[in-house]
Amino acid sequence: MRRPLSKSQIVCVSLLWLALCYLVLTKAERIDGMTIVMLVISAALVFIPVYKSIKKNK
Repeated sequence: MRRPLSKSQIVCVSLLWLALCYLVLTKAERIDGMTIVMLVISAALVFIPVYKSIKKNK
């Protein structure tokens, strides 16, 4: 069984994901539907474990 993420790990993961989104959105020549879908999928893959970890820490 995995242990929950610490608060600092949650902050680091969130900041890294935000930095990735910033780079994708500023470097993309055009923001089409596929780019938005990729960002939504990456958000789900990042923030679902973070949400579960926060629930376990309470």
